[in-house]
Amino acid sequence: MAAVNQVFIAIIGAGGVGKCFLSQLQVLAKRRPSPKLALCYICTSKKALYSSDYSALGFEDALQTLSSSSQAPLDLPKLADYLAAAPSKVVLVDNTSSEEVAEAYPLFLGRGVSIVTPNKKAFSGSYKLWQDIFEASASSGAKVYHESSVGAGLPVISTLKDLVDTGDEVTKIEGVFSGTMSFLFNSFAPTTGSGGKWSTEVKKAKELGYTEPDPRDDLNGLDVARKLTILARLAGLPVESPTSFPVESLIPNALESVASGDEFLRKLPDFDSEMERTKTAAEKEGKVVRFVGSIDVATKQVKVGLEKFDLSHPIAALKGSDNIISFYTKRYGSNPLIIQGAGAGGEVTAMGVTSDLIKVLSQIS
Repeated sequence: MAAVNQVFIAIIGAGGVGKCFLSQLQVLAKRRPSPKLALCYICTSKKALYSSDYSALGFEDALQTLSSSSQAPLDLPKLADYLAAAPSKVVLVDNTSSEEVAEAYPLFLGRGVSIVTPNKKAFSGSYKLWQDIFEASASSGAKVYHESSVGAGLPVISTLKDLVDTGDEVTKIEGVFSGTMSFLFNSFAPTTGSGGKWSTEVKKAKELGYTEPDPRDDLNGLDVARKLTILARLAGLPVESPTSFPVESLIPNALESVASGDEFLRKLPDFDSEMERTKTAAEKEGKVVRFVGSIDVATKQVKVGLEKFDLSHPIAALKGSDNIISFYTKRYGSNPLIIQGAGAGGEVTAMGVTSDLIKVLSQIS
């Protein structure tokens, strides 16, 4: 039988974010001896590591042992049974972007298993799933936190929740929500100098690891739309899905259906003139073009796409792959509350997850 002051941790996903989280978890377990953290389950899509008596797995060698494990992952209903039967409280850490795992959140929460995750699919999927997740949490008392689903480790969601929960009136949210898009436009249309050709910058961003393996997964705007959906819902707008409002895609129509990301990159230079025209039009007004998302709470309008900004605007002055999110509220008046910093990367995303875990531990142990 586990000690009362012990909390079990189960982890789904051991890729980039998962590995960073595991090393942060190891440090956390040493730094905060109570409650004692015990890793009871870890899996990838193909392998798993766990025991029927919930023996704690070593944080240090979990990944190595997992790679040589012959155990298959439990299917989600069986995993819910396993975690719900644990002799202590359990926090499930979902480090994937899996839709299947996201759709099972109400099941886990309903069985008393708390969840922390960077998975955007759970909170930007159907509005019904959003409602089911928070209803299951409220009925069982299990906690759910997802800071890293918007802005990696930046305190975007916690700030918005604090504004709303303390009775401030959020009127507008605007910003650059994609590290990829930030990097692309800061190098394509810099505030000083001329910048490179659009196709060259996209290729460079892919080589540096800023884009998805197929850059179209960034350029279609859906990643930003998912983040906007989450924030709009937290601000009180019942947005149905990331496709229920205008989202501008930067993929030329002719290249939407090409077979691969590599073929897309090969053919993209033929369409540079389109983006060049957009950039030049902004320059003629003394402005730069940026890819932004905005939520106008009063008019209930949400949109994602290209906008022009004065060179002095904080959004124009971003550097590298930083994100910037501005909250306009009744209390803050005409000067918004601004959050800015690295909005992508394994370490900062895992930091958001670890920070959420600390919040959950303070509430359940």
